[in-house]
Amino acid sequence: MGSEKTFIPQVGLALDKPEYGINDDVTVRVTFSIQGALRENFNEKNWTDSYNKYDNLFKLKYGIKLFSGGFRKKELKQIDTYRKASMFWTRNPKLVNPMQEKRVWVQVAKNFEPFIRLTEEEVRAELFDFEEKVTFKASELGTGTHKIGAEVYSSWQKHHFTEPGDAKSANEIEITVR
Repeated sequence: MGSEKTFIPQVGLALDKPEYGINDDVTVRVTFSIQGALRENFNEKNWTDSYNKYDNLFKLKYGIKLFSGGFRKKELKQIDTYRKASMFWTRNPKLVNPMQEKRVWVQVAKNFEPFIRLTEEEVRAELFDFEEKVTFKASELGTGTHKIGAEVYSSWQKHHFTEPGDAKSANEIEITVR
């Protein structure tokens, strides 16, 4: 675990259509990934060591704040939630890694829905890659052209393979309401 940092390189923002009527619902797709030390250290060797040391639950808290830009920011929507990765031991023949005798697996829970993936990179993608749709009323902005900003953040506690930490990033997009 060198001095490499954990970070969110960029926040992607996409609107579901080019412009909106005043009575429309606006949906913004917010995408981001956690990169760096935390992602690299969450690997099969470390999660097996963690399991063997009874450190078998990793909780990643994350959130998105959507606001209208400008001089006076107005919060439009906020999401605060988390993802969990549970390490577990199994001999389940359906979970077979043909390359090795894999015994400790990871189940990632996203919005309380469990996912089990077969490779390290697939597990990392489930845990550290995010795509959230955030919806609000166009009437909250009023007519005209506006800037919509998104701030994303994540945090985690100390585990066998990482120190406690957090990562943040932000971006903005322009929106037209007629």
